[in-house]
Amino acid sequence: MINGSQLRDAYISAANHIVARRQEVDALNVFPVPDGDTGTNMSMTISAAVPELKLMENPTVAEVAKTAASALLRGARGNSGVILSLLFRGFSKGLAGKKEADGADFAQALTMGVEAAYKAVMKPTEGTILTVSRMAAERARVVAKTNPDAIAVWEEIVKEAGSALEQTPEMLPVLKKAGVVDAGGKGLLVVFEGMLSVLRDGVMIEDTQPQNQNQPEADEFQDAIAQYDADITFTYCTEFIVQKKEPDADSLKLRAYLESIGDSVVVVEDEDIIKCHVHTNNPGLALEEAIKYGMLCKMKIENMEEQFAARKSQAAKENPKEEPLAYVPVDPEIPYGIVAVAAGKGLQGLFRDLGASQIVSGGQTMNPSTEDILKAIHATPAQNVFVLPNNKNIIMAAEQAIKLADRNVCVLPSRTVPQGIASMLAFDPDADLGENQVNMSNALETVSTGSITFAARDSDYDGHEIHEGELLALDNGKLSFTDTDLARTCSKLVKQMLERDSSFVTVYYGEDVTPEMAAQAEEAIRQRLPEDVELTVLDGGQPVYYFIISVE
Repeated sequence: MINGSQLRDAYISAANHIVARRQEVDALNVFPVPDGDTGTNMSMTISAAVPELKLMENPTVAEVAKTAASALLRGARGNSGVILSLLFRGFSKGLAGKKEADGADFAQALTMGVEAAYKAVMKPTEGTILTVSRMAAERARVVAKTNPDAIAVWEEIVKEAGSALEQTPEMLPVLKKAGVVDAGGKGLLVVFEGMLSVLRDGVMIEDTQPQNQNQPEADEFQDAIAQYDADITFTYCTEFIVQKKEPDADSLKLRAYLESIGDSVVVVEDEDIIKCHVHTNNPGLALEEAIKYGMLCKMKIENMEEQFAARKSQAAKENPKEEPLAYVPVDPEIPYGIVAVAAGKGLQGLFRDLGASQIVSGGQTMNPSTEDILKAIHATPAQNVFVLPNNKNIIMAAEQAIKLADRNVCVLPSRTVPQGIASMLAFDPDADLGENQVNMSNALETVSTGSITFAARDSDYDGHEIHEGELLALDNGKLSFTDTDLARTCSKLVKQMLERDSSFVTVYYGEDVTPEMAAQAEEAIRQRLPEDVELTVLDGGQPVYYFIISVE
């Protein structure tokens, strides 16, 4: 039998394991858009439970499962994160009221989670995390009938999840073409392995992220710099190379001296040179001592207090601190409010101008959690709150907020920013709820969305041979063609998207596009645009996509 403390530690171990290996999971994305966030979303989702789990002392398995399920749901990010939260919600239901659990309990709990996950996905696709979880649950039930030992069952869950993962390329041609397994399935296997380490071996896997890992929470990291109060003991970062006078120069003595006058000492040598690094308040002393060993070159001395002040100032300018959203009770005098998800100052400002009550920062590669969306809903005092996810990967997380909110919430399935804008334009503050819901939903289908980004790696997708760095033109989410000239790509995509009855084209340019580049694209589009079609070019400031195009 597995007790609550073991299950608690297993959850924490699983979170640590996926955090440590999230880059590996992120790298399994098969579409060449820089969209590597499956591991990131799953790691952030399950990590949301860790702080609360660490506070639990002598819990039952039911208490652990319930606490984790609540935290995962609120921290769910992206489709993979939502599915992971649903799997663990099944654990909460399956282990309800239990002090300890055996293999049969785990098999039933996982089965309940799988059923919930399949129900939550409108069109379940085999060859994904759903398949891996389903096959693992099926195997668990078979084994538990003859051997209800918890460890034996969990070993089979991990084994079958691994086997199912290897089969995913045969179920999804796009995986086979790219030569990878499903990223979500891989993330789930990593989570299961992290739990097994505790349940079977009593070993909690530690969070060992590579130091050079690109953090998805880059904005949060920069905010931390802006708020951090420096405590710098040694002011000067001092680096230099010593060209040895004698081949047998004793670098150990030089190292010992540098350690006596500072910290962060690094001394590396080969036959000819000694490379030194030290933080000290007396760089002159370091140089005077080093010159005894040979000629100095490539010297660099930097004032770290000055550097820190500059970084802090820049971080504060680029990432002004936002006040946390405060809970606001429902005001019976306010019938409607709108929460929109958007990334980029221009797009966010546009949604505000159109009447959005709250903006949730997020989009492609930056999926907000269910809790992020819920906080925005609860900061909107309206009786009825419309939510525009504006990205297909955020819809599920938004829908999870419906049952958590204390006011009526309607999630409109906007998959793109242009769809979200069209939906807002269809909103009528004088119409009733049902009429608004129908009109805003119908408006989603009146706009076509194009986007232009770049290929992060060589690939072969849907018959297109793609090379790293090429521009990718996507027509309503599907790769249409590749090119190397930005203005030409933009004008060609607009021309391709036009229908006979098209009247308006709006182009939003991103953070990596200068006004000059945008002007060139605008000129190229106008040359190919019929006179009766109105063109508007706006600064969206969005990441990832050079251009987002709306055709109505």
